[in-house]
Amino acid sequence: MKTALIATALLAAFVAAARADDRADIQKLEDRVLAAFRAKDLDGMMAGYAPDEKLVIFDAIPPRQYVGAKAWRADNAGFLERYPGPITVDASDMAITTDGKLGFAHYIFHFTGTSKDGSHDELNFRMTDCLEKRKGRWVIVHEHLSWPVDLATGKADVLSKP
Repeated sequence: MKTALIATALLAAFVAAARADDRADIQKLEDRVLAAFRAKDLDGMMAGYAPDEKLVIFDAIPPRQYVGAKAWRADNAGFLERYPGPITVDASDMAITTDGKLGFAHYIFHFTGTSKDGSHDELNFRMTDCLEKRKGRWVIVHEHLSWPVDLATGKADVLSKP
């Protein structure tokens, strides 16, 4: 009985340490994707996503859904081209959960930039990333971006934060 309790305690400690490592790895991936976005490094951004057709993105901007890495890459290329100058990007309130095979990160994604037409855009997206561990490496397999909507006006509240 005592041996079983010790084995269970050791296993629980190992699992907790593995989950902490997985959370740290997911945080690093999210940081790399944000840094690449900030640098307008499309290859660096896409390195954080599943490179295949399993990738599904629900975007706040039409067409609102992208299936596959090729479609998401093309959308990001177009988005970055819209902002020829510097952009600012940051994430706040990030929370990460994982069981060792799947992970979830949710956060507020803040973006500012001046578009080609000279308009200054500032947006706060609510983001959720679903990640899968493949061959020991975390990748984003699903991402959901959204804004709250004012039901009285039917308009998105692009600056809202929780």
